[in-house]
Amino acid sequence: MSEITKERITEALKSVKAPGGEVDIVSAGMVSEIVIAGSNVMFALQVDPDQASAYEPVRKAAEEAVSALDGVEKVMVALTAEKKPGEEGGGRQKKTPQPTAAQAPGIPGVSHIIAVASGKGGVGKSTTSINLALGLASLGLKVGILDADIYGPSLPKLLGLKQEPEPDPENPDKLKALEAYGLKAMSIGFVVDEATPVIWRGPMVMSALQQMMHEISWGDLDVMVVDMPPGTGDAQLTMAQQVPLSGAVIVSTPQDLALIDARKGLNMFKRVNVPILGIVENMSYFICPNCDTRHEIFGHGGARQEAERMGVPFLGEIPLDPDLRERSDSGRPIVATEPDSPHAQAYRQMAETIWNKLHTGETGRRSMPRIVVE
Repeated sequence: MSEITKERITEALKSVKAPGGEVDIVSAGMVSEIVIAGSNVMFALQVDPDQASAYEPVRKAAEEAVSALDGVEKVMVALTAEKKPGEEGGGRQKKTPQPTAAQAPGIPGVSHIIAVASGKGGVGKSTTSINLALGLASLGLKVGILDADIYGPSLPKLLGLKQEPEPDPENPDKLKALEAYGLKAMSIGFVVDEATPVIWRGPMVMSALQQMMHEISWGDLDVMVVDMPPGTGDAQLTMAQQVPLSGAVIVSTPQDLALIDARKGLNMFKRVNVPILGIVENMSYFICPNCDTRHEIFGHGGARQEAERMGVPFLGEIPLDPDLRERSDSGRPIVATEPDSPHAQAYRQMAETIWNKLHTGETGRRSMPRIVVE
């Protein structure tokens, strides 16, 4: 089997012509950074937004050209179309209505999608995501988790998964979601080495997320938990608008700086009509293992007070604990591997509260209809 290289891929793409047939897509400078992950290849074609529809056949031709290479099993090609500021309306950008999550198309077989988000990184959002997902699974639900952080995926480490996704024998056009601890899981980290930087612009990131949602065989799920990227930038806002979210969970630490950013994340979801399922205060306090003394390292109660001020539910507190950190780092999430611990009980209680809101319709949102293909 021949080695898959960027040179071979680039040479194959030179056979694909842009509309008009005068120049190939490589010479036209349309091909973005090419990412090779084992037998999988990912890249984007950057086009003028006014010509996006005309380039869909070109995208398919590029996908077919690379798929034909020896050793290539799966190709992900995104078509990106970025509008430049000031190009419309005599220097003013044209404002168009933005869809809310309620209007977005659902994922076949998935009843509810919830986002776990934070206004900033480093507050334990990914650890919260995986343990909430496991808490939901402990209720007897079918649960999946999607790592939406393209630039800094955490799911492979949190679940201890190192293998690459394989094509679904029943649907060769899709990849099978990986499984661990009873969860279906997908992350860009499963196909890109952890030391490889992903140098993509926002549109390519969104395309990758759309493919992980719609080109993965998820099966029937009661809940999909989406571990959102930190912050409130374009990728986060677009994700909130293009995914039919049933609700969002905001994770924060108690100190004022984290709460300021958490407030931004909360307001972002409110603007696109996504119900707030609640706020979690992570790293709430620390119990010294030697003297059994409680220390409030980052302060305490800030998230509860913020929840009351914003009029949203407070889901609970998770203390700072070395065992929780060690289990997360070693791919042994605490809800699955130490189910009787206080941390696991807290996560399960949060999960039960969240499911009750989703199941009883307290979020004020209707479930997306299941899509059945016969």
